[in-house]
Amino acid sequence: MFHFLVDELFKIAILEDVGIGDITSEIIIPQKSIAIAEIICKENMILAGIPFLKRFFSILSKYMESSNFFLKENYNDGDFIEKGSVIASLKGNARFLLAGERTALNLLQRLSGIATFTREFVKKVEDLPVKILDTRKTTPGLRFMEKYAVKIGGGSNHRFALYDAILIKDNHIKIAGSVEDAVIKAKKNNIYHKIEVEVKNIEELEKAIRAGADIVMLDNMDVETMKKAVEIAKDKVLIEASGGVNLDNIREIALTGVDFISIGALTHSAKAVDISMKIREVL
Repeated sequence: MFHFLVDELFKIAILEDVGIGDITSEIIIPQKSIAIAEIICKENMILAGIPFLKRFFSILSKYMESSNFFLKENYNDGDFIEKGSVIASLKGNARFLLAGERTALNLLQRLSGIATFTREFVKKVEDLPVKILDTRKTTPGLRFMEKYAVKIGGGSNHRFALYDAILIKDNHIKIAGSVEDAVIKAKKNNIYHKIEVEVKNIEELEKAIRAGADIVMLDNMDVETMKKAVEIAKDKVLIEASGGVNLDNIREIALTGVDFISIGALTHSAKAVDISMKIREVL
């Protein structure tokens, strides 16, 4: 399913950026001109997105009816790349290369930015037994690729969507009536999934444990309260910390003994890295 979604997304991106054609290239570049280009990183980064880059150009080649395109990557996803390095070399119709340039770079910049940002968090706690998780705070339509980039950066994926895991949040609890009622209803009507519930204080944590939750998310708790929560939850439920996590406080949070730390910023606040494409030779 995800491969189909990616292909459809790329088709939409091509219609958005190329549309009926690149009018600048059509009036300047000879129709049969062949060129060699390089994709260059302009800052240190963790690379992510090469498989999607290849797929994008494959879709574009069908759209523009352009054949004889070649792409040679010099690095693999997950590699640390230093500023100035050539990520990949491309050869093909010059109009084709220029038509694909912006979307291809946007893709690599976004995904590599997420992977690079994720790696910063992971390195802060790499010696501790805690998993760094992403969230559903992703760009609509790009979730599959953005969560892929988190994994490339060394993080792990939380639930992908509403349909693949039970996570009882504050609004569910409000409608259900209480933490206990929400968890009990979930257990009664579910036989496949572990039950995770969000709590805001120690009292709600204790209620979630008594009701039979499998995982408890500590929502925006201070570090001292987290420590107490971990002591109470030991050997009873797994604990996830969430809310307000940043590079300055993640290690202190991890040292409380939580099992997971989820960070929406991995995808919603990652800065795109700087990558460019340069035509090196015209054949």
